[in-house]
Amino acid sequence: MKYISKNIILAFVGIFVGALCGYLYYKYVGCASGTCAITSKPVNSTLYGALMGGLLFSLFSDNKNKK
Repeated sequence: MKYISKNIILAFVGIFVGALCGYLYYKYVGCASGTCAITSKPVNSTLYGALMGGLLFSLFSDNKNKK
């Protein structure tokens, strides 16, 4: 089995958590009128949450150059 970097695992966890939070935001808060660009559809909200979760969790990665 190949070695998977902690940075990649952390990014995938962030994407999953963000997607879950995005969908839950749509479900419980959402936009009832349908005029909100992100929260009017569950796909938009989930994808936006996944993007933000991936970016947020990637801030915690260890990108030190090892020489």
